[in-house]
Amino acid sequence: MEIEFMGGAGEVGRSGILLKGETNIMLDYGIKIDIKTEYPLKPKKVDACVISHAHLDHSGNVPALYRLGSPQTFATEPTFRLAELLIKDSIKLNKKKHESMKFGNKDLTMLMHRSRSLGYNEEVKFGNAIITLQDAGHICGSAITSVETGGMRIAYTGDLKVSPQLLHKGAEQVECDVLITESTYATRDHPGRENLISQFIDSVKEVIDNRGIALVPVFAVGRAQEILTILGKHHLAEKVFLDGMAAKATEIVLEYPEYVSNYGLLKDSMNRATVIKKHEERSAALEGGNIIVTTAGMLNGGPVLNYITRLNERSMIFLTGYQAENTNGRRLLNDMPLIIDDQKRHIPTPFVFYDFSAHAGQEDLRKYVKGSGAETIICVHGDEESTLDFSNWLSGEGFTAYAPKVGDTIRLK
Repeated sequence: MEIEFMGGAGEVGRSGILLKGETNIMLDYGIKIDIKTEYPLKPKKVDACVISHAHLDHSGNVPALYRLGSPQTFATEPTFRLAELLIKDSIKLNKKKHESMKFGNKDLTMLMHRSRSLGYNEEVKFGNAIITLQDAGHICGSAITSVETGGMRIAYTGDLKVSPQLLHKGAEQVECDVLITESTYATRDHPGRENLISQFIDSVKEVIDNRGIALVPVFAVGRAQEILTILGKHHLAEKVFLDGMAAKATEIVLEYPEYVSNYGLLKDSMNRATVIKKHEERSAALEGGNIIVTTAGMLNGGPVLNYITRLNERSMIFLTGYQAENTNGRRLLNDMPLIIDDQKRHIPTPFVFYDFSAHAGQEDLRKYVKGSGAETIICVHGDEESTLDFSNWLSGEGFTAYAPKVGDTIRLK
């Protein structure tokens, strides 16, 4: 068995890990959205693909595999539904930017035709491998993939959240011989969730009580539903205007109650919020004392750019997630002008960052690895510093640990 790293090794984005043996299985095949979209390396042969979850850095280039052949693709049902939504949007955006893509709508149709949905802890035999998905606790439908082949069990975390969120109970513990783990926050921990939520709610209330606008940019899948539910739990859903793809994604999530904790609270929050359906309705959202929850989470497109230049002087921007390099969100954090319609715009509105990460922090990652019983650990989905630091710590704890780079191959005996 060989493991070839097509992307997402020593970097965050364009995840793609190929298990090469009698049966070649691709674990995720995503894109990296930077100044220009970056793609993973191209494999020679893929028999099957498993998508860990819907986010584009894990799912966004899977349709390109159908230009090489006709692999069977496995994921949970909500992952397929949400990934289709996000990939269709990425095709539209790339056409708008006149940026070439590695696939088109026909390839996405083929992916959905060749999809096979799996529930958690449901085993499926494919070639000489047995594939199982377990709850990763990250977003709706996210999964840890286990592949049993050649007398060994290899597990891949995808994106992992060990401690509970409001809508997800946290990752199931896997047992395996080889663990391929994300390392996004391997060098630091996240703040306590209860205090974070309390501070967030207090800040939002202060802004809207002062007749300002609380603008909350969110990732359409995952963060939008979590933030909406938090606001609903604190009796603020009636003040929420939900805009962009976040609304459609929430509707999809609500079709899968078995994949969501506090489902009733999410549904009630959605029912009480006002969904923006037309451009003209945005003016009502901008009246003082409202909360706007909208895409995109890194301020790089979507309705948020329509709102951000029209906020009154009592407003505040609430960043709730990771802001990648070369995004408007990172520019805002660095007190730089934003790029809007190809022009630099200084945004005077104050902002605050709340770390609502859906990834495991350092302590949880370390505990999870030890609980897996694996002897070999491979650190991916983190920048070079994080993956190296994590693998060095693991080596000091007696594990055989690797921090590969894109293009590397590890041979397992």
